[in-house]
Amino acid sequence: MADTITVLVPHAEGAEQLEGVTAVVYDPDGELPEGAAHAQVLVPPFLATSEAVALTEKLPELQLVQLLTAGAEAWIGKLPEGVALSDCRGAHGGATAEWVVAALLAVYRHLPQFVRAQDEARWDYHQTEEMDGKRVLIVGAGDVAENTVRRLTPFGVTTTLVGRRARDGVHGIDEVRDLLPDHDACVVIVPLTDDTRGLIDAGFLAAMPDGSVLVNAARGPVADTDALTAELVSGRLRAALDVTEPEPLPADHPLWSAPGLLLTPHVGGSVPGGMKRAYGIAAEQIAAFARGEQPPNLVEGGY
Repeated sequence: MADTITVLVPHAEGAEQLEGVTAVVYDPDGELPEGAAHAQVLVPPFLATSEAVALTEKLPELQLVQLLTAGAEAWIGKLPEGVALSDCRGAHGGATAEWVVAALLAVYRHLPQFVRAQDEARWDYHQTEEMDGKRVLIVGAGDVAENTVRRLTPFGVTTTLVGRRARDGVHGIDEVRDLLPDHDACVVIVPLTDDTRGLIDAGFLAAMPDGSVLVNAARGPVADTDALTAELVSGRLRAALDVTEPEPLPADHPLWSAPGLLLTPHVGGSVPGGMKRAYGIAAEQIAAFARGEQPPNLVEGGY
């Protein structure tokens, strides 16, 4: 079966990592190459667009869409009937966890304040906080969470995991508001689903103790932007965001000037080795499909 599988790939470098299949490189912004209509597998570009989703309608033999991202919200419920979806879980967890650690370090060691002082040639000597002894609640218990725990532990941080359902070492999401008051920071790294949209609402934020830090490395719509902005403007909470709603953030949005906010433009997984790792995971998923097996990262029931 593997010799008959045609895979559309948006990067020549990615095509080189696929074995046992016919990899056809295509331009996401151009016309499909000859033979593309017979493709059984489509690998979309890293950033999902409406054009990329619409491309699936031009592939009558399509059976699988293999993503290069862990987030699949742009594709769920939008594929033609009978077309399976597989995400790239496991490719970006380390890089995203590294961003989480960097964000927490920056907030606790006041790096944004020092950079602003540097820009003004101002010697702003003052005592900062430290990571040692901090209690961090991690909402999300998958690959990114596991990588985050491993990276935070050497800093003397105590971590608590929250997942969709309670299990050994993991609390259920129904416990999250009871857990928030006992933690110095909350890191949110959940997929965007109907259940997680608006998870970080006014009640969630109100349960966080004064001076605590919210870190959102998930998706912008997981948080209620107005409620979060209000907490930041009040000075009660601090935050580090790699994602926003809307995204990109308009130049006149109040989040830009909100106090106590460290904001980055969705770069948690944007590192040099990210695409190579993504294609490594994609190759494993496609190889399983070519063998007639279910891809391990198959997305079912909205994750």
